[in-house]
Amino acid sequence: MKLNKWTMALASAGVVSFVPLAQAEEAMSPVLTAVSSTTISGYVDTSWEWQPGTGNEGPGTDQLPGRFNDGSSKVDGFNLNVVGLTIEKPLGDENWAAGYKFQMLYGPDAVGYNPSANGDQNEDFAIKNANVTVRFPTGNGIDMTLGVFDTIIGYEVFESYLNPNFGRSYGWNLEPTQHTGMLLNYAFSESIAVVGGIANTLTPGINTRSPKGENQYCYMGAVSLTAPDSWGWLSGANLYAGAMTGWAGNSVVTTDPANPLLKNTINTYIGAVVPMPVDTLSLGVAFDNRLNGAVVNSENWAWATALYLNWEATEKVTISARGDFTAGSDGTWFTSTRANNPSNRLFATTLTMDYALWANVLARLEARWDTSLSGDNPYGTATDPEKNALTFLANLVYVF
Repeated sequence: MKLNKWTMALASAGVVSFVPLAQAEEAMSPVLTAVSSTTISGYVDTSWEWQPGTGNEGPGTDQLPGRFNDGSSKVDGFNLNVVGLTIEKPLGDENWAAGYKFQMLYGPDAVGYNPSANGDQNEDFAIKNANVTVRFPTGNGIDMTLGVFDTIIGYEVFESYLNPNFGRSYGWNLEPTQHTGMLLNYAFSESIAVVGGIANTLTPGINTRSPKGENQYCYMGAVSLTAPDSWGWLSGANLYAGAMTGWAGNSVVTTDPANPLLKNTINTYIGAVVPMPVDTLSLGVAFDNRLNGAVVNSENWAWATALYLNWEATEKVTISARGDFTAGSDGTWFTSTRANNPSNRLFATTLTMDYALWANVLARLEARWDTSLSGDNPYGTATDPEKNALTFLANLVYVF
């Protein structure tokens, strides 16, 4: 979930470094004073991936439905995944605080992330965040963000090094990624916080509007509940739930009087992070549901659930395991070959070992096994389809 749990763990291990720009001791000019709290950070994400028994039809022909950053175009070779750069001024503690964030992506993983950034969704460049945040000193303080921002739901995030595993879950692929709009954040206490917002559309696209006409927006909201310190070993446990509804770019618009304009897509999410009695263990669970009503009497549906187990074996070694299951209407992940009651059902297990050997570098080895539970053979190649897929990868990320 968007709780920075993994970010804080990496920071404490020395993998991620948040170092503000040095401030000169002598008096600075007004221009320098205005930007003195701005920080520049980023990362370079690279990998090597191997899928045994494939590649006979050439690179990129292997079928891996439900995969994002470790998909068919990356097997059997070395990869630059993405380069991220962030320039931002975080909110301070003052009542009338203000800040901004600009984040851009470059590389294959940026393709299609934001198709309207420069008018071509096939380009390797995307704007991920570009927003201004201000605080109103009402109650405990209401933070308002206006511009382009990340979606508010989900257990995992786009940046692979902030997730327990390199490869994304099925649930991540069902969720929105980015919105253009406004968010309001308010914390009632250290245990209860809420966020609500309105955006142009549910799917990414800077300044994209819904074809349904004016005042047709995406509405979103979420609540976070965190266990207090008095709960003993359960302190810090978090339950997060959110939902949104709005127009999605893959929906169909029709002017046929018998079929009014498209119905909105609805995304719902609930997830939890639970510490264990053993300090080195933590447990996570996530559930995603997506209902996409393209036109009246025609609905596409999909849901996914995942279980996460994280074990800090030593100060330098962390083992993370994840189990995934997803089910959806035909076409969600692949086109079924079964004539009767076609649907998509997939299961995957992922095992990841992180080893902190170099400063500011996240080094990973990962193995993933996917299988079809619906009687289809969606993996392999077009001429040699298979029920299962096994992939291995190594991942190096430098965070600065």
